[in-house]
Amino acid sequence: MNRRYLQHYRETLKLGLPMVVGQVGVIVLGFADTVMVGHYDTASLAAASFVNNVFNLAIVALLGFSYGITPLIGALFARGEYEKAGREFRHALIANVSFGMALTLVMGTLYFFLDRFGQPEELLPLIRSYYLTILASVVFVAWFNAMRQFADSLTRTSVGMWILLFGNVFNICFNYLLIFGKFGFPELGLLGAGISTLGARMAMVVVCSIYLWRRSVFAPYRTGFLRARTAVADLRRIVGVSLPVSLQMGMETGTFSISAVMAGWLGTVALASYQVLMTIGTLGFMFYYSIGAAVAIRVSAFMGKGDAANVRSGAWAGYHLLLMLAVVVSLVFYVFSDSLISLFTEDEAVVVAASALILPLIAYQFGDATQVCFANALRGTARVSSMVWIAFFSYMAVGIPCSYLLGFVFSLGTKGLFYSFAVSLFMAAALFLRQFMHASRKCV
Repeated sequence: MNRRYLQHYRETLKLGLPMVVGQVGVIVLGFADTVMVGHYDTASLAAASFVNNVFNLAIVALLGFSYGITPLIGALFARGEYEKAGREFRHALIANVSFGMALTLVMGTLYFFLDRFGQPEELLPLIRSYYLTILASVVFVAWFNAMRQFADSLTRTSVGMWILLFGNVFNICFNYLLIFGKFGFPELGLLGAGISTLGARMAMVVVCSIYLWRRSVFAPYRTGFLRARTAVADLRRIVGVSLPVSLQMGMETGTFSISAVMAGWLGTVALASYQVLMTIGTLGFMFYYSIGAAVAIRVSAFMGKGDAANVRSGAWAGYHLLLMLAVVVSLVFYVFSDSLISLFTEDEAVVVAASALILPLIAYQFGDATQVCFANALRGTARVSSMVWIAFFSYMAVGIPCSYLLGFVFSLGTKGLFYSFAVSLFMAAALFLRQFMHASRKCV
């Protein structure tokens, strides 16, 4: 048993470590904006906080939708059906880009109601211009996600890692030039950060497309991709797996986004401190999700091979790794809290408010790690319909009312918002574990 787990640990880390870098890259695009904008001025930091939290809902929904590719292409790859995997990718790409267009329309409509969210009046001009630049990047996020998940499903997780690193360097360089107006570029402040993020996301699509098209190792998949005819039945199957995962992740992120709106009700300093802690906390989440994504890839491969014995043991091995990671992340948050917060802002009021949120942030790390593991294990089985009701109950029915109750009724402010996350995430963790055990029992 121990030897079997050791093999699982090695293989999961082999897949997961490049995705740690890749997943963090998704957040670093926003992280760089937050750090550099925070050093520009506090009003821009608060405006970026609001827009990034609103768009995180869409960005994570797109990411979740692309995760539906894993059990489908991963199983075909495990069986050596490479051309069929290429055909599946063609339909997955169409589905993801279409979903990105639909979300662009939804978020574009929301733009006309930004003044209804109760944000400080002085922030609205900053919010509106930044919002439009991020809106323009949504389709490119969907396009890149599909290509990256395709490569991940083939166990080539380093592809996304390197391209995201390129995107981060691009974004940070142009942030410096456009936010602060260096080397002859105009000083655009927060708008410059948005333009840099848009440019980085477009560049990543171009680089990834060239890589997948030119590398000989992808030749069998390209053959299937080019020969395939678009079929409604295939699109429907992909949407049937992708949409529940997207809804699950979207509702989870929705809890945080709605709480960000509530933080705005408490004032500019509260909103800025909330953004600082959420950005720090999201880095921890992305570490967890990298290992969780590796669990999904391995579970999908075992399902494709009909290797029932390893479906559960692969998931539990991933959970052991995630628990250890949660301990490390919590210690880093606690020991280096002052240094982490100072990266984002020099505003003394924001620093003090953010420092008070470190323990509430640590409170939900183990629930987060557990729900990430078993949500991904369930995704790997492709039995994902239950994820929607679990997410709705845990995040929407429990999490959001709990945020309001602790934050405002019990007058805990932003601390109450963070403690409510612990409640909803532990609830989701228990339900995903139960559902995975039920789903895996059918194939053990």
